[in-house]
Amino acid sequence: MDLKPECLTSEVPVVPASPSIYEAARQLADKFCLPIAEKTTATSYLKLTDTGLALWDKRFKPIQIDFINGKLGYRRQHGGGRNQALGRAIGLKKGAKPFVIDATAGLGKDAFVLTCLGCQVAMLERSPVLSALLYIGLQQAQQHTEIGKLVTTSLQLIHTSAQRWLSQLTLTQFPDVIYLDPMYPLRSKSALVKKEMQVLKEMVGSDEDAPDLLQVALQKAKKRVVVKRPKHASYLGEVVPSTHIHSQNTRYDIYLLGL
Repeated sequence: MDLKPECLTSEVPVVPASPSIYEAARQLADKFCLPIAEKTTATSYLKLTDTGLALWDKRFKPIQIDFINGKLGYRRQHGGGRNQALGRAIGLKKGAKPFVIDATAGLGKDAFVLTCLGCQVAMLERSPVLSALLYIGLQQAQQHTEIGKLVTTSLQLIHTSAQRWLSQLTLTQFPDVIYLDPMYPLRSKSALVKKEMQVLKEMVGSDEDAPDLLQVALQKAKKRVVVKRPKHASYLGEVVPSTHIHSQNTRYDIYLLGL
């Protein structure tokens, strides 16, 4: 789609681990409108090394997006296929490769799983910090022998405000599905989830505009809008869905459109 992304600024600096990669750090900082510093005393900063990019924070362990190893690597190999709750919520069927816009990409986990399930996915992320992490994670995944081709052809990152981006779409550009996973109050007792969610909330904010984003999404999807919510949370914006699918701690509210 020939739509221009926008560059949203942040005070979190990019810090190169060595002088030899300063130029790469500068280019990354310029791409996402981030400051660059050889050294920093900031509470949060992005550290670029020869092995990748990580968000460092004095309160937590570093966060790095890895589409190859760890939990995402496991989900890629053992994710449960099209019958898992996320796949069913999106409406995956044998032979179908729907175009999905993940309008609140975050750390890219659900977008990557959907890509592995056969979807064409565009990730929209307004946070410059998260966009930079996703960008480097995608670059590394594109070079991987097993998933490189899949990621290159089926997973796209756009650093922009989702409301602004979606509002520009013409009828011929509508995706099959728009997926929303807005920030909500932290409930998990898992230390890792708490860490990621706390940093995400700090970087992205509380997503108070999520009800407005839902209204835009309902006007810009061909087949359905899917909203990920805590199992017992109220409907986003009090808009009642057509149906829903439950997993252990999550509810997927599905708004069927039928265009």
